[in-house]
Amino acid sequence: MTDARFQDGGEEPLRLVAQDGEDLQVISTLLQDAVLPVTELAFDARRRRFAVLLNRFRWEDRAEAERAGRAYERVRSLLVVDDVRKVQTMGFDRGERDLVLSLLSMSFDPGEDGTGRLTLTLAGDGAIALEVEALDVRLDDVTRPYRAPSGKVPNHG
Repeated sequence: MTDARFQDGGEEPLRLVAQDGEDLQVISTLLQDAVLPVTELAFDARRRRFAVLLNRFRWEDRAEAERAGRAYERVRSLLVVDDVRKVQTMGFDRGERDLVLSLLSMSFDPGEDGTGRLTLTLAGDGAIALEVEALDVRLDDVTRPYRAPSGKVPNHG
């Protein structure tokens, strides 16, 4: 997906790759409190790819926005996981088309043979578990940042 922000000399879009637990922790931190409509979850079994389009809070810009007195921002991002063997959803109904999920964290439990389980933990005791051949995760911003509708920083307190 092409966006003018990629070409107009503005800030670069976020593009990250995780191939180990430490990298995944960085992505997980940036995705905390991301919201994703259940209709934006996709698994292509033939290509062994799981993808989700989500709206994430721009945690990496929070301090600068506060210093500059700017509004907090969100951005649409694409999370892609390759080498996926199986996807299991728990605690929510994928058929509920109006459902919007909130991502709390991501974790990876490696298996003994190099495979593993990548878990996306959701608010309300939901989860998406991916059985993977290897940890191969990408996160790419795909739109310009926009003002967070609430104007507030997500808060768990």
